[in-house]
Amino acid sequence: MPTTAPAALPPAPHTWPWPPLLRGSAWLHAAAAGSTLWAPETGLWALGGLAANHALLTAAGLWPRSSVLGPNVTRLPAAAGPSVALTFDDGPDPHTTPAVLRWLDDAGVRATFFCIAERARTQATLLREIVAAGHSVQNHSLRHRHDFSLLGPKALERDIAAAQDLLGELTGVRPHCFRAPAGLRSPLLDPVLHRLGLHLVSWTRRGFDTRDHDPARVLARLARRLGAGDILLLHDGHARRGAAGRPVLLDVLPALLQRCRDAGLRPATLTEALPPRHAAA
Repeated sequence: MPTTAPAALPPAPHTWPWPPLLRGSAWLHAAAAGSTLWAPETGLWALGGLAANHALLTAAGLWPRSSVLGPNVTRLPAAAGPSVALTFDDGPDPHTTPAVLRWLDDAGVRATFFCIAERARTQATLLREIVAAGHSVQNHSLRHRHDFSLLGPKALERDIAAAQDLLGELTGVRPHCFRAPAGLRSPLLDPVLHRLGLHLVSWTRRGFDTRDHDPARVLARLARRLGAGDILLLHDGHARRGAAGRPVLLDVLPALLQRCRDAGLRPATLTEALPPRHAAA
């Protein structure tokens, strides 16, 4: 049966709550404009302040786990108890995802798949198998564009909303979480997510399994200080392959599941562990 999102939706705030950094940035721009207008000799100082401000905003967008540009879920809420979230990005992949599903089924655990919507369209049967097995499907953008963080607000909303519609149509369940491609974003993203009622979800730690061909190193990154509330990031799409041509993920996953069992941690989906952000406005 499809995994359904929690039924109770808290009311959506009427306006987007400005993060302190962005509120301060807006005031800085206004002050710089006023200063330059009334005292042109201060223009260079104003320009320097704006340059520093934009450098800070850029750095925040390049830090995937940052929350200064808006809410960013990096851990499960305390109410989730002794749980961790196994999350898989960039699928569904016809070669890797079925093997991941078999491992998860054998272990009796559920996971969350952040799917690229256009890829999901081409793998609709596999996507439905993910949902039928009790796993959660969430939004990882329409096409996983490399310039995603550079898009304007209208382009961001078109991309994310189209992915919402497509994933909802294919699975019967609209996502309530979004993960930015490569975790990169701009100050323009959170207002869009706010309007669409989506959490931005990053991770507690990642395995870098799209780059590293050594399963031991990937496992070590994920299992270091493993504890309740962790959100762990792996990839069933774009998976790095080892010397034998086997996706590294498939050698990491059984050992990671065993580490979770040894630590008394129960893998939970984001649908189970994370309430909706709010009703879409």
